[in-house]
Amino acid sequence: MTTVINTPATTDGEGGGAGWAVAIIILLAVIGAGAYLWINYRQAAAPAAPPSGVDINVTLPENPVTNPTPTPTPTP
Repeated sequence: MTTVINTPATTDGEGGGAGWAVAIIILLAVIGAGAYLWINYRQAAAPAAPPSGVDINVTLPENPVTNPTPTPTPTP
């Protein structure tokens, strides 16, 4: 009588490395796009400071302007 040992074949897992390579390429592309946008557009979001030595004066009227037309009263 002979003893037969049947061991199932293992998978080699070659596709896992390709998935990691694609994930790393996508991650680098996202980081690169974020860095590009940060460098080129962060100055546009900040308000521009007035140059030094600029004096901004605003004069408001002393008496506010009122509407010369009276508001009509509703009739019952």
